[in-house]
Amino acid sequence: MTAKTQFSTSDAGSLITRTFLATVLFPHGCQLTFGLFGGSGFGPTMSYFTGVEKLPYFVGVMVILIQFLGSIFILAGLATRLVSFSVVILFIGMVLTSHIEFGFFMNWFGGQKGEGYEFHLLVIGMASSLIATGAGKYSASALLQRLIKKPAIIWTKFLID
Repeated sequence: MTAKTQFSTSDAGSLITRTFLATVLFPHGCQLTFGLFGGSGFGPTMSYFTGVEKLPYFVGVMVILIQFLGSIFILAGLATRLVSFSVVILFIGMVLTSHIEFGFFMNWFGGQKGEGYEFHLLVIGMASSLIATGAGKYSASALLQRLIKKPAIIWTKFLID
């Protein structure tokens, strides 16, 4: 007998959500970390976070790491729930501290003094979906679980998946 591989729409949905969320977060992380795509890079970004936004240094570093390394982890499907939870917290914080005053809509035509929070809600929704579903079958965490061949206890599932 041969084993059949089951196709799961939930696993496909997780893969699609991970791919698009990582594709959006990664360039923002590159802006903050390396100054790519018109960004400032790590030093000036940290100066802005600690000087203008008055964030503790550790929090500024975490913001950068979540967007840069977190996007790589999400794409690979490693610690997806944990990283997605971090993304949700980060983006809620961004909305409450920097974007809520400008309303819902992005500043598409330059008529506002800042950016609204519609983009942030999409990221929060995608990351929340990944918290609920995990990385899925098509992920590095699923491969690790198959290699380890041990039943996942709840905290391990949260950290790996």
